[in-house]
Amino acid sequence: MMQTLVEKLENVKAEMDGHVLVVTMNRPKALNALNNQTLDELQAVFDMAAQDAEIYGVIITGEGRGFVAGADIVQMEPYKSEQGRDYAGYAQATFNKIEALPKPVIAAVNGFALGGGCELALSCDIRIASEKAVFGQPEVTLGIIPCFGGTQRLPRLIGAGLAKEMIYTGKHIDAQTALSYGLVNKVVPAEELLDAAKALMADILKVSPVAIKYAKLSINKGADMDLMNGLEVEKDLAGLCFATEDKEVGMHAFLEKQKPVFR
Repeated sequence: MMQTLVEKLENVKAEMDGHVLVVTMNRPKALNALNNQTLDELQAVFDMAAQDAEIYGVIITGEGRGFVAGADIVQMEPYKSEQGRDYAGYAQATFNKIEALPKPVIAAVNGFALGGGCELALSCDIRIASEKAVFGQPEVTLGIIPCFGGTQRLPRLIGAGLAKEMIYTGKHIDAQTALSYGLVNKVVPAEELLDAAKALMADILKVSPVAIKYAKLSINKGADMDLMNGLEVEKDLAGLCFATEDKEVGMHAFLEKQKPVFR
C-alpha cells in the first residue's frame, strides 16, 4: 500500500526509517507552499499512516529553506468568499487528520514556517526547530486571517496574549523567540535537526504505544473541555488502558525490576 502511494507523490515525500515515517514537504522552489495537490497528498499520507500497523510514529520536515512558507497565494488570489471558506475547510480537515492520528507526530521545523506552515506545525504533537527556523502568522498583511487552525491552536498553545501579538502584527519570530513563547519544545543546530527528532521519537517509541494513543486522545479531547469533563475523559481512557496487554507487560516488568517489552 505504501509503495503504491509513494510512487504517486510529487509535492510530498514519504520514507520509512525503521518504524518511523519521515514525511518531507517537497516543493522547494515554492518554499513548500500549500496548494490543493499538496494538501491532497498530505491527507493520503496520513490516511495511510493511520492504517499501517508498521508505522509507529511520524516526523514532518521540509525540503530546502522552508518547512512550509504558507498557503499558495497564487492559488488563493482569485478566490471569493465561498472558495476561501472551502479552501480553509479542506486545509483544516487535513491538519485535523494529523492532530487526531493515534500515533505521535513530531514537526522538525527546518526553515520558514509561516501562515499555513506554522499551522501545520501546530497540528503536530511536538515541535523541534532548527536555529534557522522562522515562525509567523502573516495573514493579516494579505487582508485575511489565519484559517488553517491558527486562531484556535496558537492561543491554546502559547496563550491568547502572545498569539494575538503574532497574529495582529503578522511579524516573524526566530527560533529562540518561539522557544521562549512555548511554540517549540527545543532548538537545535540545523545539521542536527532530523537526528534530534528521530532521537526524541525513539524515546517515545520505547514506551507503550497503547498508552501513547490514549494519552494523546485524552490531551486533545480535554483541551476543548472544562476541567471536570476532561477528568472524566481521562478516567475513561485510563480504564481502557487497564484492560490492555501493555498494562500487564508494563506493571509485571516493573515489579520484576525488568525493562518492559511492548508489542
